[in-house]
Amino acid sequence: MSKITTFNAFKSRNYRLYFGGQSVSLLGTWMQKTAVSWVIYSQTHSKFMLGLTLFASLFPSFLFSFIGGVVSDRYNRFKVLLFTQVASMVQAVLLTLLVYFGYYSIWAILALTAMLGLINAFDVPARQSLVYEMVDDKSDLPNALALNSSMVNLSRLIGPGIAGLIIEKFGDSVCFGANAVSFIAVIGSLLMMRLPKFAPKPHGKNVLADLKDGFEYIQNTPTIKFMLLMLATVSLFVLPFSTLIPVYAKDIFKGTASTFGVIDSVIGLGAFGGGIFLASLSAGTDLKRILAINTLIFGVGLIVFSHMHNYPVALFFAAFIGFGMMSQVTIGNTIIQTTASPEMRGRVISYYAMSFFGMQPLGGLLIGAVSQKIGVPDTVMAEGMVALLLGIIHFSFLRRSRLKKAAAAAALQQQPTEVIP
Repeated sequence: MSKITTFNAFKSRNYRLYFGGQSVSLLGTWMQKTAVSWVIYSQTHSKFMLGLTLFASLFPSFLFSFIGGVVSDRYNRFKVLLFTQVASMVQAVLLTLLVYFGYYSIWAILALTAMLGLINAFDVPARQSLVYEMVDDKSDLPNALALNSSMVNLSRLIGPGIAGLIIEKFGDSVCFGANAVSFIAVIGSLLMMRLPKFAPKPHGKNVLADLKDGFEYIQNTPTIKFMLLMLATVSLFVLPFSTLIPVYAKDIFKGTASTFGVIDSVIGLGAFGGGIFLASLSAGTDLKRILAINTLIFGVGLIVFSHMHNYPVALFFAAFIGFGMMSQVTIGNTIIQTTASPEMRGRVISYYAMSFFGMQPLGGLLIGAVSQKIGVPDTVMAEGMVALLLGIIHFSFLRRSRLKKAAAAAALQQQPTEVIP
């Protein structure tokens, strides 16, 4: 694929601004996530507390995402996104001050983490829906969403590594402060955009009625329904492996915060490569099949990594994990964005966010508890086996779908034509 095709979405000025601002902001976000996980595990040495941290960050998003989706469909998405970015900046400033002055407990960090989860309940539907409006040529939307994934994972590649070094040299509070400052970039990029004027729409229904309409729309759209079920299952049983990475860094590989940062960064490297791969796919590529293949890659990576004590080899398979993991969210988002009707997009994305934010924190608690009983390596291996099973089920589903379509087409051809005397 040519470079022009891979970066087609950059032809849109608003998207270029968004990409630049978000790139800086996400770098700070991953630095803060790494610092929070390291502080929690260093203070408690508890795998369950790592799962509880994930729960605190995501479960509020699950509870309130449906309201965020309705807000995104009813009101000016640009203003909603601007508000959530300012609120996220305030959260980062509060976290920085608490840690810097030492007036904090683990529960205070968890409370601020939950606050960010609440903000994200409104941020994700507005931000994902607004990307559609930022792209001038709507045929470039899949490319824009794939580039978004690359942006997220490039920041994951760089952010944790920087965070590990900063924690060792300067302390945790510098990571939190850097995240607070990074929001200046995304807020500035939003203010520089030239988006179509918002036209308010009349709202004859209440919030619950709007939510019900979104649910019925999903039920009647098989493609979206299938993707949401897949994401929910992966989020519950497989994606929470990330909560156990500090255990590998500190206890299995006998490392420091830098070791944690390197492992997370290598996972991000694999995911970044996967995002570029998706961005380079030609139009009409069967994304569902790509998702099934990458789910198998995800599973293999987790199984090999789980009991690998050779650090360099473990890093190699960590990249496999990142490559396979990236597709779980990115392809689902792409299919949903290109399938959903504009008036339903915010609500559909809110259900998408609920599938991710709702199942993953529950999975984090489950994985944290299971790892206390059977050990971290066996838990991660079991997660890899679940991913393999899901990939096989996905292929079976695709095969049955093709057979049904072929049978329907054959039956249509065999129907006798009416002869008019």
